[in-house]
Amino acid sequence: MSLSCSPSEAAGRRVRPLTVADLPDLLAVQRACYGDGFEESREVFARRLASPANCSLALELAGRLCGYLAAYRSRLSKVTPLHGDFEAVDAPDTLYLHDMAVHPDAAGQGLARALLQPLWERARAQGLRHTALVSVQGSRGYWERHGYAAHPLTSARQRQHLDSYGPDALYMARHL
Repeated sequence: MSLSCSPSEAAGRRVRPLTVADLPDLLAVQRACYGDGFEESREVFARRLASPANCSLALELAGRLCGYLAAYRSRLSKVTPLHGDFEAVDAPDTLYLHDMAVHPDAAGQGLARALLQPLWERARAQGLRHTALVSVQGSRGYWERHGYAAHPLTSARQRQHLDSYGPDALYMARHL
C-alpha cells in the first residue's frame, strides 16, 4: 500500500467510525506498522467492532484508509491482552486505546492527533475520566508527550494481560 500523499491532499482528511468493510485496509496498515510481532487477525477485529463498548475510528486521506484507532470504553487498570476482545463493563470510566496505527507513507502529517482528539473529546462528553493504553515498541516517549504516564497495575491478572505484549510493554494512563 503506497499512499504518497502530498500536503495538498491533507484537506481530504476524514475521520469516521471504523467498520468491518475497513478490515482489509486496516490489516495492511497494521502489517506495515508492526510486522508479525503485534499483528492481530481479521476475526479479532471483527469481534471488537461488534462490541457495544467499541468506539474505534478510521482515518481516510484522499479517500484511502491510512490509519485507525481501535478503542473502547473500559475501566482504569483493566488491560486488554494482545488478541483479546473488547469487553463491555458496567460503569466505564476509561477510554482504552488498544491500537493506533498510521501507515508509514502518511507519517508526519498530524494524522495520529486527528484520530486521538475526537475520541478524547467524545470520552469527556460521555463522562469518562481517564484514557489508558499499553505502550509497545518504544512508544513511551510519544505517549508521554500526549500526557500519559506509567500507571501501576495491582492485579496479577492485569499484569499477566500486560505481559502478552512482551517484556517492554508499559500500561499508561492520563486524566481526561
